[in-house]
Amino acid sequence: MPQPLIRICLISVHGLIRANALELGRDADTGGQVLYVVELAKALAEHPQVAHVDLVTRRIDCASVADDYAQASEALAPKATIVRIDAGGPDYLPKEQLWEHLDTFVDNVDAHYKSAGQTPDVVHSHYADGGYVGSRLSYMLDVPLVHTGHSLGRVKRRRLLVSGLDMAEIDARYQMSRRLAAEEQTLASASRVITSTHQEITEQYELYDFYRPDAMRVIAPGTDLSRFHPPKGPEQDAAMVQTLQRFLREPEKPMILALSRADAKKNIATLVHAYGADPELQERANLVIVMGNREEIANLDSGAREVFTELLTLIDVYDLYGKVAYPKQHSSEDVPVLYRLATLSSGVFVNPALTEPFGLTLIEAAASGLPIVATEDGGPVDIIGNCKNGLLINPLEASSIAEAIHKVIDNWEAWQTMSVAGLKGVREHYAWEAHSHLYMEMLGEVLSANEKTRAPAAVRDIQASLIDRALFTDLNRSLLGDDDALKKLIDHVRKHRTRMKFGINTGLRLDAALRLLKRHNIPEPDFLITSLGTQINYAPTFTDDTAWTHHIEKQWTPRQVRRVMRGIEGVSLREEAQQSSCKISYLYDPEKAPSIEQISAMLYQEDQAVNVFFSHGQYLNVVPIRASKGLAMRFLLAQFDIPLERTLAIGGSGADEDIMRGNTLAAIVGNRSHEELSGVEEGSSIYFTDKTFAAGVLEAMDYYDFLGECRAPEGTPQEGLPPEPATSGSSANNNPSQPQEIAEPSE
Repeated sequence: MPQPLIRICLISVHGLIRANALELGRDADTGGQVLYVVELAKALAEHPQVAHVDLVTRRIDCASVADDYAQASEALAPKATIVRIDAGGPDYLPKEQLWEHLDTFVDNVDAHYKSAGQTPDVVHSHYADGGYVGSRLSYMLDVPLVHTGHSLGRVKRRRLLVSGLDMAEIDARYQMSRRLAAEEQTLASASRVITSTHQEITEQYELYDFYRPDAMRVIAPGTDLSRFHPPKGPEQDAAMVQTLQRFLREPEKPMILALSRADAKKNIATLVHAYGADPELQERANLVIVMGNREEIANLDSGAREVFTELLTLIDVYDLYGKVAYPKQHSSEDVPVLYRLATLSSGVFVNPALTEPFGLTLIEAAASGLPIVATEDGGPVDIIGNCKNGLLINPLEASSIAEAIHKVIDNWEAWQTMSVAGLKGVREHYAWEAHSHLYMEMLGEVLSANEKTRAPAAVRDIQASLIDRALFTDLNRSLLGDDDALKKLIDHVRKHRTRMKFGINTGLRLDAALRLLKRHNIPEPDFLITSLGTQINYAPTFTDDTAWTHHIEKQWTPRQVRRVMRGIEGVSLREEAQQSSCKISYLYDPEKAPSIEQISAMLYQEDQAVNVFFSHGQYLNVVPIRASKGLAMRFLLAQFDIPLERTLAIGGSGADEDIMRGNTLAAIVGNRSHEELSGVEEGSSIYFTDKTFAAGVLEAMDYYDFLGECRAPEGTPQEGLPPEPATSGSSANNNPSQPQEIAEPSE
């Protein structure tokens, strides 16, 4: 018996949508999502099981846009139509101004289908406002809802916070409260949620209260195989060939190609380290790095400028002239050519990013017949798993990158196998035809189960997040040391992520902290405070909090600090791996050097507003006056509106002192550094655990009923032992009034 054909209603409320000549980039609302829904509608319309696809959007009839957008309907493909619905007047409105009109839009879409006498079999909503419409429309039409978020409010809010906007401004400008409530309701209503990668499910949707991974399906976007394809012949006439020859002495060698933004998180520097430290790799291949377009490095924003400065410095340090190309300009037409040139050279495409949410460049490379080496964090895991066309690497280890590149380019048979597998994998998994096939399989699950949408009354109208508490803990001293207890603590954190924020607060540099998290399988924290409170990063992509950096950089003059410190006897700079942009680390010899108080005085006398941290009788660190673990933590809590009184701060070393003082729920683990914490007295706000390491963290969580009432038990005296006094003559703390850091591991 033939299967009944399916009618699909795609909802995309905002943006300028038409059948031809899409105005992509015209404004913030007419970007990749518009292209996605148009190409999706066309691809689904070609599927033999589909009767028709309606792409429903808002009708716009004003002089500022083309007349196309005023048509009530427009043919998109033989079995696909753009349907435009009135709501909010004739003018084109940015998406933030549409919320007041969405209920009208819902009613008018409902009236359209009732008038037509043809109800769709499924509603598929796109973006948050589309989800709001789709969740209500699915109830009114009594059909299942499928949703694609494209971007998520909670993730966007984090990015806006780190840019320096406060909660009130974000809510006013972006209608964030309404957006988050709509997203929660959509997740509660949808039978299926489509994502591009598994990481999107586990690290982005996990932030939501209605997190249901069993209802989520990974169906990656398609790519244009007419644009990205294997070489059909020599590319010697391409302009990019002459551009690369300006840099390379032997351009015929295999090409190691990297293509990304000039962003520190793309981790290109580690790729250069891998290449520069491997003479055999330099002899074997050229390195080609394409990081956007530039006129002058000095005119780039500070982040991109630092990336390029580091790149040029490393090229000089390793003397890579004639072996590395880094073009200043390229067009969109040059990108497919670069992939094909790398393929012709029997080269490899490398993505060494710290994390990669999807990895469209990897799909483009695979479609060009080019094997890939990519980070093990994020979308590349799915891509290489599907295509079998490359190797995953630890992006923090240069040796891992170099070894993987050798495995690809040094073995012709392996290279050929990966190239062919990539071409096959892209056609199967990342072409629009493959996408529509998987999509229809997913719809079959929904419709065959005869799933009924829940009544609107059953959907909770979430006005605020259920997250109202936070756990912050040090890394070395508080978590590591008891593997069984750590596993139990990790289970607690995973189970309750929709109720609590989880943060790591360490003196280690970011890369060292990431290595420890990876090594011990500790889940990615919501917040990662590193380098003694001088750097803040956010999951899921280690977004750097530039607002915090700008805040602490005021009055920070590291060159002057180094100048003052350079002439002090008994003080010497530690290795580069222990330094960061806002932390200068020294070895300190107490037999030769002045006291910590005297060094602080020298810095103050030279108008250096700094904090000086000292620990373990040998490490001295200088950071901006505005930076410390406790200040960084309080900055974060204010951004996310979590009260100090519902924040459990766990520590075990002197550097943790100011995270535990004040109104936090504080605990010091049993394996604490007694000498460093000798200045911390037992009091009503600090609990001293009997148990050590992660077991001590669990004990503190029980004591404060952290997952329940989240407060100290009334009338209950604190248990555990107070810190022991420092022994006479100890050199661990020459300045007890100053906070201190736990010793960093050698890098």
